[in-house]
Amino acid sequence: MSESEGNLDVLQNIEFAIVEVYRADRSLLDFDAKDALDALVRHYHAQEEQRTPPQLRLDDRSLRVFESVQRICEWRLGRVPGPRGTADPEASLPIGELVACLKRI
Repeated sequence: MSESEGNLDVLQNIEFAIVEVYRADRSLLDFDAKDALDALVRHYHAQEEQRTPPQLRLDDRSLRVFESVQRICEWRLGRVPGPRGTADPEASLPIGELVACLKRI
């Protein structure tokens, strides 16, 4: 089983964050979500290599997806409280696994 197959809950969280943006703005395109996910992969890959993440160059819709998914990513990394207001650093996901999940979406 690959890393991302073992993290179906993470994949579901990421997809839900994208769907939330779509429900608020029906003009959202697959292209917008792809741009946001690509930017997130670059962002977290840079962090994994202890480099400064690249500057974002996203349009409005892609930026909203980026921010929505980033909130989920930060929670899954154990950096911020989750939906129920609690953070669990013990159950946090390694950045490499998160990047694999972002690539899989």
